[in-house]
Amino acid sequence: MTQDLQHDKPSQKRIFITGGASGLGRALAEIYGADGWNVLIGDINAARLVEAAAVLSAAGITVHSLSCDVRQEADLIAARDWLESNWGGVDIVVNNAGVSVAGAIEDTSLDDWNWILDINLLGVVRGCKVFTPLLKKQGSGWLINIASMAGLIHPPQMSPYNASKAAVVALSETLKAELFNDGIGVSVVCPAFFRTNLAETQRTATAALDSFTRKLVNKAKVGPEEIAALIKAGVEHGDFHILTHPKERNIWRFKRFVPYPVYFKAVKREVNRVFNRKPAANS
Repeated sequence: MTQDLQHDKPSQKRIFITGGASGLGRALAEIYGADGWNVLIGDINAARLVEAAAVLSAAGITVHSLSCDVRQEADLIAARDWLESNWGGVDIVVNNAGVSVAGAIEDTSLDDWNWILDINLLGVVRGCKVFTPLLKKQGSGWLINIASMAGLIHPPQMSPYNASKAAVVALSETLKAELFNDGIGVSVVCPAFFRTNLAETQRTATAALDSFTRKLVNKAKVGPEEIAALIKAGVEHGDFHILTHPKERNIWRFKRFVPYPVYFKAVKREVNRVFNRKPAANS
């Protein structure tokens, strides 16, 4: 399914966003579109895709939408080919689509591991792989990969999510070093909890954990609009790491600069506090 809602006089700058019909993806579409960019949104949710494209178009944004499942390389190739044929290329590619899995290691199925890695990691890999040749041919462009603070500080009960996002950070660091001579910029975005619809599709090992993670998302102090604004500002500044939450950014810095046993002692205190556990005798 595609829905073309182009206006006259398209702008020069072009952005493609996976998972662009809701949450952070839609907020990015709105903020870039409001700044005069042509916006291509891809999403697996057909109804939301139609709604988002209509709202963006009504706001005067040049927008095109297409069905995009990041598990299917062909969908990303179709997006790249559309951009090259209709808008002459792309300036920013946002690999945003993602899902969540939470649970203890022994309670999380390998099916859930395969599901999250196929979307959160390989979806980003596919996006980078498909679009890099076009960006090289242009001699310019920017890859924005949406990871998470969970990819840097690794909270418990979230090993599949942590691993998928840590891999996105590693991929992004690799591409930063691999592509700078080709005129291609790379940023990796690592937000903590913010209000989004990630919980709608999340898989959790227990009902209690599902309720806990939903509460963290729904009661977050910031929404996708604030995160999108920080991402746009970070890219304009040329930042590689875009860390949107000050508290978690400071935790990551603490982790980097102190010996790991010191950091882990703080982790144990926080885990016991959050999960209402008594410290072990040898803690």
